[in-house]
Amino acid sequence: MKNFSLSLYAFHLRNTLTELPDEVVPCANLLWKNLVKVGETSLTFVGLKDLRSKLICYQNSKYDPKREQGRKTEWLTDSGTLDLGSLPTTEGFKINANLQLFLLNDTYAVDLTLVPEPSNISIDIAQLQHFQPSSLLPSNIQASLGQTLWIYGEVDPSEDCDVLAEKFAKALVADTKLNPVEKQQGELFGSLLFKYQAIDPDEPDNPAKQCHILIVINNSQALTVTLAAKAYDWLRDLLCSHHKILYIYFQLARQRYGDARKIYSDLEKNKIQDFNSLISEDPIDLAGLKKLMGEIFKKNFDYTRCLQDLQTHHTAITTNITSYKICLEKIQTIGSGNSPQFWQDFINKDCNKWQEQIQTDINYLTPGQKIFGEMVSTIRGIVETEQAERDRSLENTIKILGIGFGGGGIASGIIVQHIDKINQPLTAISPNNPAHPFYASLLLSVLATFFFIGIGWLIIEWPYHPRDKK
Repeated sequence: MKNFSLSLYAFHLRNTLTELPDEVVPCANLLWKNLVKVGETSLTFVGLKDLRSKLICYQNSKYDPKREQGRKTEWLTDSGTLDLGSLPTTEGFKINANLQLFLLNDTYAVDLTLVPEPSNISIDIAQLQHFQPSSLLPSNIQASLGQTLWIYGEVDPSEDCDVLAEKFAKALVADTKLNPVEKQQGELFGSLLFKYQAIDPDEPDNPAKQCHILIVINNSQALTVTLAAKAYDWLRDLLCSHHKILYIYFQLARQRYGDARKIYSDLEKNKIQDFNSLISEDPIDLAGLKKLMGEIFKKNFDYTRCLQDLQTHHTAITTNITSYKICLEKIQTIGSGNSPQFWQDFINKDCNKWQEQIQTDINYLTPGQKIFGEMVSTIRGIVETEQAERDRSLENTIKILGIGFGGGGIASGIIVQHIDKINQPLTAISPNNPAHPFYASLLLSVLATFFFIGIGWLIIEWPYHPRDKK
């Protein structure tokens, strides 16, 4: 390919709705760290090594995202595009690099473009390795939302572009476990556009571990470069929306749906069984029921958060689908109505399917909230009823004993008054000694206590034990 260029577009999440305006997600600066690391190890451009000194979010080499607040531009540098310098190669040509850094709402975006000097030199598969493509792969960049490697080149009309594109796609991920699949072909600004998705076999559903590859081959001397420059912002934002949609669905929505399913499964398999065991005991294990109610209440809270997150993700994916459509329309306008059909299919087929799936998940899980609520209410009702019954029983027991001991005390007082008038020493019980009236009074006091306890039971408990009427 002549007039060759290799671009890395990486997108990294800066903040979410849960962070305050002056806060960022953990590892928000990981993208900058990894770019500097690439500059120190493989693509040793001076400007890449010193990247922190150019970013407005760094002060004295320390990451300070608060410095980004209030900016009226999406650029993260005061000088716009950064010229990183050049590197020599063993084949006589140099590699020049420029870097563009942006803050797109809640997302850090990077465009690192490498071009040979002179530009008209022909770059083949072997020479591609001078551009160190392995250093630009997800394992090194670690962009949380994902990345795209974009190759542009010009060839003769006789060139077999299908074969050439496949060779370049495989060369980009050579000697790695990534496997370029899902080839799709279309046209962009008069050139052929080939799409590959290099999948990580260990995490095939994780877009952040995949490499999205776009190869543009100009075999008709079309004004692709001029039109692409005119549509640059829309192309960049379209790629950003593309990666966000994948991230929201595969990384966020599917995970929260799985979390909700686990919570509901635990309710069905464990909590209901525990409930049945506790209420079958005699007496009912109130402490166990209270503990279970607390556990279910927490599970219900977690389940509700999963549902709320799914609704948030549905809104987010809808928003990004809208943004993607706007970008695609702008690109089509600049390209006189032409754009790759697979970009349109991504919206009409994949995105709509994922959007509907999230809504289906929400509809499927929503009834579970009612089950959680009803179970908490049931346990609360049983606990309150059983506790009230036990409290009433204890209160009645105290009342009965109060009546008994009170009545016995009164009877004892009356008897003691008569005993005090008897002038007879208290002696031990013995056949040789006459019985002292004290012992009789003690027995009478005890009997009186039991008598009044019985009276108290009749007064308090009898209404709760009605006899069968004949």
